[in-house]
Amino acid sequence: MTLRIVLFVVAAALTAAHFFRAGNHGLVALSLATPLLFFYRKRWSLMLLQLAAYGATLNWLLAMVLLIQMRQQVGRPWTTAAVILGSVALLTLLAGLLLNSRSVRERYR
Repeated sequence: MTLRIVLFVVAAALTAAHFFRAGNHGLVALSLATPLLFFYRKRWSLMLLQLAAYGATLNWLLAMVLLIQMRQQVGRPWTTAAVILGSVALLTLLAGLLLNSRSVRERYR
């Protein structure tokens, strides 16, 4: 259970860093506050955490596609950026999927 929570917190912190770099401080605060939902042991909070992880995954994939397109237009290498952003997207997706395990669902009835 602890590993699942830590993985989600890391994914939320990376998402907050992404929004901070973009200058969107409202989404930074929301990303950093999202893990606080672990303190509410209700089913809706677990669903909201999963939804946040899946939304962040889509955000990472969109950022990856846009960055690849931009680098290809300029003629710069793009594979390293694609691997890094793809890995972060995979980590965030994994954090959301692990919240659907039986042990987590039993704690959030």
